[in-house]
Amino acid sequence: MSRKLAAGTAIVAALTSAVAGYRIGAGAWPSPLASLELKAAVPVAGRLHEPSERKVLYWKDPDGQNDFAPAPKETKDGRAYVPVYEDEETGFKGIAQPKPKTDRKIVYYRNPMGLADTSPVPKKDWMGMDYIPVYEGEEQDASTVKVSLDRVQRAGVRTEEARLRMLAQPVRSPAIAKPDERTLRTITLRADSFIEKLYVNETGRQVKAGEPLFRIYSPQMVSVQVDYRIAVTAPGKGPRDEAGALQRLRNLDVPESVLQQLRTSPNPSMSIDWPAPVSGVVLQKKAVEGQMVKAGEELLRLADLTSIWVIADVAEQDIGAIKIGAPAKVTFRAFPAEIFEGKVTFILHELETATRTGKVRIEVGNPDHRIKHEMFADVVIDAGAQDGERLAVPNSAVIDSGNRQVVIVDRGEGRFEPRAVKLGTRGDGFIEIREGLKAGENVVVAANFLIDAESNLKAALQAFTAEPAPKGEVKP
Repeated sequence: MSRKLAAGTAIVAALTSAVAGYRIGAGAWPSPLASLELKAAVPVAGRLHEPSERKVLYWKDPDGQNDFAPAPKETKDGRAYVPVYEDEETGFKGIAQPKPKTDRKIVYYRNPMGLADTSPVPKKDWMGMDYIPVYEGEEQDASTVKVSLDRVQRAGVRTEEARLRMLAQPVRSPAIAKPDERTLRTITLRADSFIEKLYVNETGRQVKAGEPLFRIYSPQMVSVQVDYRIAVTAPGKGPRDEAGALQRLRNLDVPESVLQQLRTSPNPSMSIDWPAPVSGVVLQKKAVEGQMVKAGEELLRLADLTSIWVIADVAEQDIGAIKIGAPAKVTFRAFPAEIFEGKVTFILHELETATRTGKVRIEVGNPDHRIKHEMFADVVIDAGAQDGERLAVPNSAVIDSGNRQVVIVDRGEGRFEPRAVKLGTRGDGFIEIREGLKAGENVVVAANFLIDAESNLKAALQAFTAEPAPKGEVKP
């Protein structure tokens, strides 16, 4: 009975004090914080509890909405916000916040909004927010910026490791197919002759080496054969005469089959079947059966089309990245669904003045002769394949202001360092880093402009709040 009486007396005294406070004060009821302190003073089991030493971090919406307040607050319908104590804080999205280590020395207190303002003792900013303690070993240097973990997650900051990789640098250009000039062969005679029979009588004909092209009669070649037989059989003639006559036959490019016949037969060959010197396709045919041809006049032109040249017109700004031996992929307009593999074998030493393009030769195999010369093609040359692995980061990691290129390096625990770098080649969505970064360092690839903006703001505030140098002294 005495316990109930004591509790009732305490409640009546508390209510009387509240009413008196309302009458004596400015006509306002006690604040919600006073109500909380009042509740903490309610007696339990015949004695008063001491006020709780739990620290309230902030107040949150009673309905669980994403709304918080640094001080007690009420909803529109008059309900009080729920206090969140220090030991109840689980961090943003359920990530537990580390408890402060009391055994570590506090160096200073920093501004909770990230401004360039510190204090050697605890204090509050103009909004009433407590300054954040910075422990020994957590000091920020001037080159880094600290961002809270919840802001990092809300901004969608993502990082990726800088590492060595092969950078494909594709260079695209139009091209045209040409015959391999090294296989071109023209058929001529070294003496005036008459074409008695034309065996290869059409352009585009495939011929093999040794196959007869035409039959000719040449008075000069017959005369040289007679001289050779005289040098071999006539009395008083020696090896020297035979060698001279044989050399005159070779000078007229008489086929080897005729020379072998002269060694065994006393009669010269009046008509000669002229063999093909190489295998190939007839590109041009100027000979006509029955015509008389002069010495040196072109009769046929042959080319081996088992290997084709593709001449690409590469833009001037890309020509420097292409090297001999670089792989290339060729797509012909006649075969749009098929890709032919080739490699760069030559780069012409001059540019076209009108188009500012350079000629790049690509050699492509053509064993079945499907590729015809003068075919149009599209070429993709991998200009970076021969350079090996290079340190690279995604293109989105680089903040390029024109005269300065920066990446944001993740130092861990919410610390980020803007770092100037020197760039190299680009390819496959990556860019080479030549200076300023090491393999294995993590760089920000998403929302990095937000961190860069905060870093620039920090630098500006430090410059703004820096003490002016005394007269006559220049600050470094």
